[in-house]
Parts: sequence; C-alpha cells; structure tokens
Amino acid sequence: MIDALLNQTRDRMKKAVEVTQTDLSSIRSGRASPALVEHIVIPAYGGSQRLKVMELATITTMDTKTIVISPYDPSIIGEIEKGIQEANTGLTPVIDGEIIRITIPPLSEERRGEYTKLARAKVEGGRIMVRQVRGDAMRQVKKLQEENRISEDDKKHAEKLIQELTDEMVADLDGLLERKETELLQV
Repeated sequence: MIDALLNQTRDRMKKAVEVTQTDLSSIRSGRASPALVEHIVIPAYGGSQRLKVMELATITTMDTKTIVISPYDPSIIGEIEKGIQEANTGLTPVIDGEIIRITIPPLSEERRGEYTKLARAKVEGGRIMVRQVRGDAMRQVKKLQEENRISEDDKKHAEKLIQELTDEMVADLDGLLERKETELLQV
C-alpha cells in the first residue's frame, strides 16, 4: 500500500520536474535550439487548425546561431512565419525559398538578467508543484493511519521517505536552474 503510494508520488513529482524542464528549454539563451520554437502554436490552414510548429515542420539548427524550419507542407510557410512573429519570442523568422531561417541575436546583459529571473520563477513554480504533491501524499498517509490501515511507525517511515523524495526532486530542479543560469551567462 505504501509502496504504491510512493511510486505514484514519485511519478507525479517527476512529471512536475519534466514540466519545469520543458518550460526552461523555451527560455532563449543566445544559442539556437529547436526548443525555442517547437511548442509555438500556429493557426494553420486559414486558422482551421491550431498546431505546434513541431507538428508542421522539421526543426533543425545549422549552427549555434541559426534555426532552420522546413515545413512538411510548403503552402503554410507564411502562416508559420506569421505565427512565430506573433508569439512575441523576440525571434525574427525569414522565408528563404522552401524553408524558414531564424538567426538568434546575441543577448544583451539586461536580457540575460531578465531571462535568469524568468528561469528562477519557473523553477520556483516547479518546486511548488513538487511540494503540492508531497502535501497530497502526506495527507493520504495520515488518512491511512487514521483509518488504522497502517501503523504509526509505518506512517512516520512513509513520511520520511516522501520527504526524501521531495528533497531529491527539489535538488533536480536546482540542478536544472544552475545549468540554465550557466547557459544564460555564457557570452
């Protein structure tokens, strides 16, 4: 019973860490990465469908400063370009024949500071999600003990394991933040 609860808690906490990692990958660092554009939602085919760029095209990087987007359907290249411009990412797509090129401008010191603050806020959101999962698990353990389905010792042991799991996930989030800050501060 406790093992199932711990596995469920671990899965939910890992999901929170993955969501935070995806959020962090969308923060521009001055280096070209498909993650900067792949989750932008585009109103394609005259607005009849809303699809992510990664569902409409192949996204690659030519070098550390250039992203290349090759639409599967060349007829929607203009819609992809317009959608990226309207997403307010600070990126300027340019149509070059059958592809879209995006050159990543270098980040100013001020923008690096803004993106670092944004990264910290996203990681704090991840920590909050992890702590909410911990709170849910602690309440479930307490309820099991109140219903006499587990002993007081089992309750204390489960709470200790849940806290250790929480500490591990928060450490993972801190590692993600550290890597993102290092990436942002590289010139």
